[in-house]
Amino acid sequence: MISRGVLHIPRIIVGVDTHKDEHVAVVIDKLGARIGQRNLPTTNTGYVGLEHWASGLGEIEVFGVEGTGSYGAGLARFLRGQGHSVIEVNRPDRSTRRRLGKSDPTDAEMAARAVLAGVARDQPKSGVDEVEMIRMLKSTKDSAMKGRTQAINQMKALIVTAPVELRAVLSGLTASQLVARCTGWRNGQLETPTTAAKYALRSLARRYSQLAKEIEGLNKELARLIVAFAPMLMEELGVGPDTAAALLVTAGSNPERLKSEAAFAALCGVSPIPASSGKTNRHRLNRGGDRQANAALYRVVLVRLRYDVRTRTYLQRRTEEGKTKTEVIRCLKRYVAREVFGILHDIGMRHTVQNA
Repeated sequence: MISRGVLHIPRIIVGVDTHKDEHVAVVIDKLGARIGQRNLPTTNTGYVGLEHWASGLGEIEVFGVEGTGSYGAGLARFLRGQGHSVIEVNRPDRSTRRRLGKSDPTDAEMAARAVLAGVARDQPKSGVDEVEMIRMLKSTKDSAMKGRTQAINQMKALIVTAPVELRAVLSGLTASQLVARCTGWRNGQLETPTTAAKYALRSLARRYSQLAKEIEGLNKELARLIVAFAPMLMEELGVGPDTAAALLVTAGSNPERLKSEAAFAALCGVSPIPASSGKTNRHRLNRGGDRQANAALYRVVLVRLRYDVRTRTYLQRRTEEGKTKTEVIRCLKRYVAREVFGILHDIGMRHTVQNA
């Protein structure tokens, strides 16, 4: 029984719809009643103002933030740093938007209600420390690799349509030989199709060489960071720096947010999805999850199929049972995900103890 004069402070949930320059926050209480709304700039001053404003409306239980991996990353890091609980909220689906319309306050309120209903309950990646450094370097390396591939493909396409005398000189060369040959060309004035083709090929060859040096430097820094942060992961058969980086980025700096190895498998898209109805009881391929992590697990399995006796024995046994090679590889990816989760869990626990 509450005595007279004792002020009842409501427990509140704050939903935030995030954008590049401005966020919109809506507060609801535990009964779902809408209490207030606030717009805030995406600056540290705006984040402090949001916390102060929400604290004045009640006892903050949790923040539900959209886009914690993009526009909401800064806000999520700030709130976690202040000791608040943050839940990652997906954007409303199309059916919800058709019924309720689309506006920033509506999206913010739906984020808060998703947390209240328990629909959203996953913690976001912390976005700090070594894994965030690895993510930035890997993203830069991936774009450099795409640019290098585009450059060599464009060189080969130019050779196909180049004058005959130029095709005769360059046909049959490997990629490295082609780049070395074209890089050293000296061109005069562009007066003929041949000189124009040489100029274009030299430009592309130099671009290829520059990107190759950039990728080499990024690879060295990635390997150094991963060996320092997760040496146990690098010791696994088939796990190199690029594969380890993809798996670490998927798990995030706080792998303890993943409650089980089944959750990590689902995050990587290697957990079978139930597809049963009536008398039919079956599972189907999971086409969701992080596809880069899925590809990383696939590379690990391919390496082990070539060099690991146990993996080859497993493949032979399951093939004799009637499984196709593709189906066996899916099973192996699930096993590898279980191994990786154990390592990531140990890494997370070790870093939690060190930071305590």
